[in-house]
Amino acid sequence: MKLLLVEDEKNLADSIVTYLKQAGYVCETANDFASADEKTSLYQYDCILVDITLPGGNGLELIKKLKKSKTKSGIIIISAKNSVDDKIAGLDLGADDYIAKPFNLAELNSRIRSVLRRRNFEGDKEVSFNEISIKPDNQMAFVNNAAITLTKKEYDLLLFFITNKNRVLTKETIAGHLWGDDMDMADSYDFIYTHIKNLRKKLVDKGSGDYVKTVYGMGYKFGN
Repeated sequence: MKLLLVEDEKNLADSIVTYLKQAGYVCETANDFASADEKTSLYQYDCILVDITLPGGNGLELIKKLKKSKTKSGIIIISAKNSVDDKIAGLDLGADDYIAKPFNLAELNSRIRSVLRRRNFEGDKEVSFNEISIKPDNQMAFVNNAAITLTKKEYDLLLFFITNKNRVLTKETIAGHLWGDDMDMADSYDFIYTHIKNLRKKLVDKGSGDYVKTVYGMGYKFGN
């Protein structure tokens, strides 16, 4: 799952990013309104964490732009302004949740998981496609109810495929979702083929159908 943290307090942002990466998320950051606006215009995120007070702009204005663009991202407001007015304004604009500083990082993670379930999985704690099932909260995958051992990137790839089933996903989209800002250091997308090949083999060896299809000149599609 790919997150964007919009927060100008560097120490706080660093601690949040460290925690969320350890929890298994790909987490990018933006420390002002302009960079947040640019990133949300260019890239897709599963959830965006937005501070209200930002250099160069306001988090509520960013949320307004996101909703106008019909984003599918979950939105959680993070702010020191623990006022009813801010909370109501953000939720009225379409934010999914609100958490006030200071907060416990485990609570933030719990709220993120809740938003992702509502947004991506219709509130379910288990995601399934034919004989494949995934429990996102535990980051576990199963084929015919038997657990399958996947690397972190293979698990993320499978979840991304299932939540985007029957859609053509370009290599650039897959790479950006799984690696985020770290993709800037990559020379090519060849490693994606390796991850997909390994994932397909593990699924088929466990008795799954081969659902990953190569769309020549475009990318990959997961489906029947």
